[in-house]
Amino acid sequence: MFRVAGSVTASRLSAVCCRTVTAKQFQVHGASLHVLSSETSRKSRNGPAHHRIPPSWQSVRTMASAGDSQAKINYIFYGLAVLFGGGGIIYWWSRKYMRETSKDGNKTKKSTAAVPAESKEATEPVSEKPTSETTKSEAPPAELPPTETPAEAAAPDAESKKLLDAMPQSYPDYEVMPDIPGHAKYLLIGGGTASFAAFRAIRASDAKAQVLVVTEEEELPYMRPPLSKELWYSDEPKLVEKLKFKQWNGKERSVYYNPPSFYVEPKELAYQENGGVAVVKGRKVMKLDPQKQVAVLDNGWEIFYDKVLIATGGRPRNIPVFERASQEVKDRVTLFRGIKDFKRLDEVSRNASTIVVVGGGFLGSELTCALGKRSRDSSLKVIQMFPEPGNMGKVLPEYLSQWTTAKVRGEGATVKPETFVKRARFSDGKVILKLNTGEEISTDHVVVAVGLEPNTELAKESGLEVDDTYGGFRVNAELEARSDIWVAGDASSFYDIKLGRRRVEHHDHAVVSGRLAGENMTGARKPYWHQSMFWSDLGPDVGYEAIGIVDSSLPTVAVFAKATEKDTPKAVVEETGESLRSVTETEAEATLPTKEIKDPSDPASATGVEPSASEKTESATDEEPAPDVEAAAKLVAEVETENRVAPTPKEDYGKGVIFYLRDDIIVGIVLWNLFNRMPIARKIIKEGKQHQDLAEVAKLFDLHADED
Repeated sequence: MFRVAGSVTASRLSAVCCRTVTAKQFQVHGASLHVLSSETSRKSRNGPAHHRIPPSWQSVRTMASAGDSQAKINYIFYGLAVLFGGGGIIYWWSRKYMRETSKDGNKTKKSTAAVPAESKEATEPVSEKPTSETTKSEAPPAELPPTETPAEAAAPDAESKKLLDAMPQSYPDYEVMPDIPGHAKYLLIGGGTASFAAFRAIRASDAKAQVLVVTEEEELPYMRPPLSKELWYSDEPKLVEKLKFKQWNGKERSVYYNPPSFYVEPKELAYQENGGVAVVKGRKVMKLDPQKQVAVLDNGWEIFYDKVLIATGGRPRNIPVFERASQEVKDRVTLFRGIKDFKRLDEVSRNASTIVVVGGGFLGSELTCALGKRSRDSSLKVIQMFPEPGNMGKVLPEYLSQWTTAKVRGEGATVKPETFVKRARFSDGKVILKLNTGEEISTDHVVVAVGLEPNTELAKESGLEVDDTYGGFRVNAELEARSDIWVAGDASSFYDIKLGRRRVEHHDHAVVSGRLAGENMTGARKPYWHQSMFWSDLGPDVGYEAIGIVDSSLPTVAVFAKATEKDTPKAVVEETGESLRSVTETEAEATLPTKEIKDPSDPASATGVEPSASEKTESATDEEPAPDVEAAAKLVAEVETENRVAPTPKEDYGKGVIFYLRDDIIVGIVLWNLFNRMPIARKIIKEGKQHQDLAEVAKLFDLHADED
């Protein structure tokens, strides 16, 4: 038997005892009962949310010395837990007691009502005197007769009231709390856009929800689109260093969705009465136990959860030639994805003489335009290469892809279509790329932008199903993989009731699926029906939005018109004040005149134009402003009847709409420099009808609405 000397020593020892509770955890009448293990745990934890570390030694002793009998009993058992840490019961009713006194201060008032106004020593560490001795915070017996009831006691003065209000705040002692909580009602794995949308939806449905986000990145949730767009067009380096950018309309904005002050510290999350969101950075969830509802982190820490969302996104796909290359080559290759990659490429581009971008899709083309713009004011040379015939050749019709390639070249980059890397080696401080054409290129750095691989490592260890065809976690219509486990964003393979099973890797899908998952985690049970859109900007003057299945291998029909000054990405941002067009398009109401698609079989509405889906690409271009939409339809008929060929790449495609067909049904739509029309496109795809006269359908988009 030994006596613990000193309140500080006792407090530290008690904290150690509390942190080693790992053997068994029970729930007794709504309060938690911890049974101490005789073996010291290798790691500390605080268990689920209802398993709390008790108040500090000082706070309990203060209550005990104030004369409350229940507190004295708590104090005694607290001391026993300290002295017999190898086997004993930590009092479990102290938390309940503290909760009651914070809601109804009668018990606390009884112990503090007679505290002199000038006394401030009640909150100081107590001395090492026996608990039976009178402390300085006790009231003189003459001022408070023992027979007086709390109701008859004098009301506390201002100073006593201040101490009274401060007492509940002395619990818990965050200094001895684990950095990561042991329980989260809502656990979100991944710190990207899908998680951001999910915790917003959760908090909207459950205002006091406590949400814990665990992310591998050392960043708070942020938006990715500006990393390949606006951030590169800023003329203020100091602004870029702070990860802030100017939208096309000149308005300043941060890539982070919320400032740091929005979030709470993870160790404090469980004690936020009004809920909150906490982010654990730099940690990876290695395994889920769906039956026990436990997530295991890469450091061995376990987090119990009630509901969990997997929003792990994807990792940049590499190509074999660089995977097999030497370490010197690998050190000079960036697989572009997040903030860390942007910072690295930003620094490299300011010092390198040559940068090669491998990939001709959305990301590769955006980065090439951005780097090309920077090369105008420096000696930097930018080279882009890809195996397709033109930029975004997997998405756009060939003629529009060729036009896009010309646009990228105009930004100052050298573009090499139908080209790929066969070998890569390191020599004299440079990466030497051997191309399929026989040419060798010497470069300082290589950027690989060839798509994503969904992060599904959790599946094998957690018993979750992976889609062998599309990749990602296979989920039902409500985005649920298993009971109380949802998946959203790039990592989800979901069933589209109109287009079949799909996996989408775009910002808007992350927003929509994350929001839906968050709503369903709070009991909404809504199916996924939304057709997400995506967009790409080749600088402030050219951009497009797309929805559905946009695959250049499908038959297409296109209608174009002359663009105006309002038909640019810069103009739409100036009008809406929002650079994330997934936001403006999703929130946009179909305020445009709502028209029904006329039935071509009706003689009164038939135009006689019947585009054939058997052609690889059928399109029409208005070289001069048409007085109305009927004239556009007539021009479509003339081009298809007389020429039956696609427009030449030299033409300036101001603005237009491209329909992608499968079995004569519109399954995808691209709006070229045509904005705030996405609700109409979404409605057309949702209806899933066959349209013999697509010129009639094009009227819905009011291509000539802004022409003089």
